[in-house]
Amino acid sequence: MAEHEAQTAEPTRPHRILVIDDEAVVCFSCARILSSEGYQVDCKQRSEEGLKEALTGEYDIILLDLVMPDITGLEILEQLKTAGVPSEVVIITGYSTIQTAVEAMKLGATDYVSKPFTPDELRLIVRKVLERSALIRENVELRRKLQSQEGFEGIIGGSAPMEQVFKLIQRVAPTQGTVLITGESGTGKEMIARAIHNLSPRNERPFLAFDCSSLVSSLIESELFGHVKGSFSGAIATKQGLFEVADKGSLFLDEVGNISPETQGKLLRVLETRMVKKVGDTVEHEVDIRLIAATNRDLLEMVRQQTFREDLFYRLNVLPVHIPPLRERPGDIPRLAMTFLERYHKTYQFKAKYFAPEAMALMESYPWPGNVRELKNVVERIAIMCDSEMIRPHHMPPEMQRIQVRPTPASIPRTWEEFRALKRQACESTIQELECQFIMEALERSGGNVSKAAQDVGMQRTNFHALMRKYRLTGEDLIPRDAG
Repeated sequence: MAEHEAQTAEPTRPHRILVIDDEAVVCFSCARILSSEGYQVDCKQRSEEGLKEALTGEYDIILLDLVMPDITGLEILEQLKTAGVPSEVVIITGYSTIQTAVEAMKLGATDYVSKPFTPDELRLIVRKVLERSALIRENVELRRKLQSQEGFEGIIGGSAPMEQVFKLIQRVAPTQGTVLITGESGTGKEMIARAIHNLSPRNERPFLAFDCSSLVSSLIESELFGHVKGSFSGAIATKQGLFEVADKGSLFLDEVGNISPETQGKLLRVLETRMVKKVGDTVEHEVDIRLIAATNRDLLEMVRQQTFREDLFYRLNVLPVHIPPLRERPGDIPRLAMTFLERYHKTYQFKAKYFAPEAMALMESYPWPGNVRELKNVVERIAIMCDSEMIRPHHMPPEMQRIQVRPTPASIPRTWEEFRALKRQACESTIQELECQFIMEALERSGGNVSKAAQDVGMQRTNFHALMRKYRLTGEDLIPRDAG
């Protein structure tokens, strides 16, 4: 059986190597040595032809001679790197040009081999370069998978609206501009702010967050700008404000729409002058911070109502980032729900591990007025209360059980291959769902007696048990017919 599988397995593509050298003997030697190792080798003695062939990007390794007429090896190397050709370049050099080979490696060559070289030396250098290349690809793929699992800077979301947010974060993070993050409560504005800081040049300096709705106006000024000893009742010592503590870093002001008009004026002055004065002090101190503000209120409407300063709004709104509510990106709900459930399962050893399709459909149809924060809290509540591995509709909160599940239109593929893949996936998903329901119905009819259920449907007990294991079903997953 194993031999048959080996014979029918798709053969791997042989590594392709291009030799560019004006000496026929070098080309012949490289082709003979490397072809015997199973590599596919092409040779070009004219530098112009070699460059044209190399620019196709179809080679794993390019063996490139440094000293050639018309176009030198260094010139070819520079053109390949400028064009973004992914091939690994190994320089062929004589003893008199080793220093030039070192320069070539600084320009992006992977390694070099000195003429005259032995067959073993050539085989070794090629093998080493291929192993290095494979290791790099493996790490890139691993990093991609980890990012896919953990989200963008810890922010989970793969929907089109969130992809736009991630692109915007990457665009604004390297700059020094003030950022205004808008979005409903619970959408994760502080996580967005942290992502901007982490991707900025200030990422090794402090990130401080302050909720502007947490204190009365007088205390907010002291918290932000600091105070001197004796400036007010209770000021028993001089205190640095957050603007000074966050020097060279980022300061995140959440719910900035809640600060008083007086504090708004002082905040505007700090942004304009980059100078801060402690409460009760007469001296200003220079500060170097990047301000990231956030609000769930409509600041433009507040400007029209004259409850928020127009000049401060435009100072804050240099780089706006809007976070869409969860109801506008239902495609993110399954991934968020499963991520939170997995965390609770691992951390607290809760029994719940999976969502039944019907339960997930309820979650996708729910409007989530509290957004991601509400989703996280709901999943935690379900995980605590659920007494089986599979979460079903009757485990969901009452407000979710009462909603009508809305149909979600499938994404239409762009190509025939994508359509065929989606078709196979849809068939497999439907079959698995029916298979799981089939087993559960049989178990319910038999009152959880596996032997009786298997006999009832005409299956061997071992095969029936195998399907139960496949869907991780136990007697505890059964729902009585008269259950609410």
